[in-house]
Parts: sequence; C-alpha cells; structure tokens
Amino acid sequence: MNSFGRKLVFTIFGSSHSAAIGGVLDGFPAGIKVNTAQIQEVLDRRNPNLFGTTERKEVDEIHWLTNFNNGYSTGLPIAFLLNNKNVRKKDYDFEITPRPGHADFSQVSKFGKYADISGGGQASGRLTAPLVIAGTLAKHIIPDININTEIIEIGGKKEYSQKLEQAYQQGDSLGGIVQITASNMQVGLGEPFFDSVESLVSHLFFSIPGVKGIEFGAGFNSAKMLGSEFNDTFSDKFGKTKTNNAGGINGGITNGNDLIVRVAFRPPSSIGIEQKTINTETNQQTSIKIGGRHDSSYVPRTLPILESALALVLADLFLLNKN
Repeated sequence: MNSFGRKLVFTIFGSSHSAAIGGVLDGFPAGIKVNTAQIQEVLDRRNPNLFGTTERKEVDEIHWLTNFNNGYSTGLPIAFLLNNKNVRKKDYDFEITPRPGHADFSQVSKFGKYADISGGGQASGRLTAPLVIAGTLAKHIIPDININTEIIEIGGKKEYSQKLEQAYQQGDSLGGIVQITASNMQVGLGEPFFDSVESLVSHLFFSIPGVKGIEFGAGFNSAKMLGSEFNDTFSDKFGKTKTNNAGGINGGITNGNDLIVRVAFRPPSSIGIEQKTINTETNQQTSIKIGGRHDSSYVPRTLPILESALALVLADLFLLNKN
C-alpha cells in the first residue's frame, strides 16, 4: 500500500499538510559510503525557484532518524523526515465542493469524513520529496549507471517559455513530456513475468502525481512500424544494437543498451480560472475558484523525481540479481 520494492523496500509516510513527511528505506546494504550532502543537493533541485512553479516554498532540510557509521551504511533501515512548515489548511475546504481534476471526490468517497484532503493529502506532489531522498540513496547502490533527464516539451512546444507565460497570465496550466535515459546499463536486470523492468518502472512512475502516460524506446510509434523497421540489429557480442527501438529492454530484461523512458504529465488541476463543480450535499452544480499556491506547470520540478524513481527500481533489481 505505502511500500515499494522486494529487496530494497521503500515505505512513505505523511501527507501534504501533516506535521512532517518522510520515509524508511529497508534492505540498504551495509558498508556503502553515503553522501548526505549530495542527497540534499538533489532534493533542492526538486524545489527550484523557477517561473511558473508553486509559491509554496518549504525549507526541505533532511532530518536523518538513523545514524550512519562514520558516513557508511550499517545495513539497518534508513529513516528520514522533512518538516512541513509552510502550511495553509484554510485554502483547502473542498469536501462538499470537490475540485475538478483533483482527488478530493475520490478520497472522500473512500475515506469519508476522515479523509485528509488538505493540500491534496497523500495525492499531493509534496509526497515526491521523500521519493527523491530514497531514490538518491538508491543511486549509491548502482553508481556506475548514469541517469539523465530532459524536458521534451511543455504544452506541446519544445520552446515553451512563451506558452508557459501565457498560461500563467491566464491563470491556466500546462502539462508536458520528460525523457529519462539510463546509460552504462548492465545486462540482465528484470524478472519476468510480472516484475519486468517496464512493469516496475511503470508501477513506480504512475505513483508520481500527474503522470498520465509512459512509453519505452519507440513507444507508441512502434505501432506504426514494420517488424523490419522496429527490430534492433546487433552490432557486437555484448548486445549493443544499431538502433534502440526497444528502449534497452527485451522480454522485460535490460539488454545493455540505454534504457529510454518518456513520461507524459497532465496539466496541474489547480488553476485560477473559475470552474464548475457539484455540491455533494445538495446535488446542485455550483462554481468555485481555487485559491492557494500552485504550479502553472510542474514539469520542470519532475526531473530529479523521475531520476530518483528509476534509480529505486534499478537498485532493487540489482540487489535481486545478487541473490
């Protein structure tokens, strides 16, 4: 439910406006030098002071609840938390008039009057902060694999600054596409059938709020190709291929070529434009205008989140391969 992984198990806790959020990473091997300063730097990338991103700024200083032995992991679970200080619960009274596109209605339907929807509750992007910490820790297990991200487009544009400005001025929002590439991959990660690389990456990526689509390699374009076009021709005995339409995966197992994933994010649901909703007590349609502090596009903030999520998957599969 709130945990992911088989050998390297990550458990998350907290919600957008709880006193704190955090996580526990269990199964982390002993004897690994942990660079906590680097982890803090990656976390800081998640909250850049960029145009169009939320005005909610949390000073995300990591509080380590478990000790490292002279900077090395001990083999025990690693626990950490981040305090939530910049909280304004008064902006989120939507139990009766749920916000379109948000999880208000579904969460209240499931949990009733006990639902925590303030700031989005556990459906908030705020919960990606512990994921970044856990994933950056996981990178220490697979230091030879290089993971990079780039924004392909925002709002359908490769040059998106003007469109982002326009959406901001109109009180609207934009989605986008990000590509993640893992290079210097080893062969053999992945456990068919249900724990294929695609299955696990998709599982964790779709846990990230706002993700609506994922493709590997040629992705949806492969549906338009002939087999003679799609098949990647081997160029050496180590499995390198001339093309990479498979995205570095065959049969759910990494083949040594770059692992290539593209992720589509929907536009943020919180916008400054008046919208129609339903009053769930009267069953009458009404209008709402959402206050609070929100992103015009959260795509620029997702790069370290996606890198960390992929590292968590690959580190878990790496440890699984060792046993």
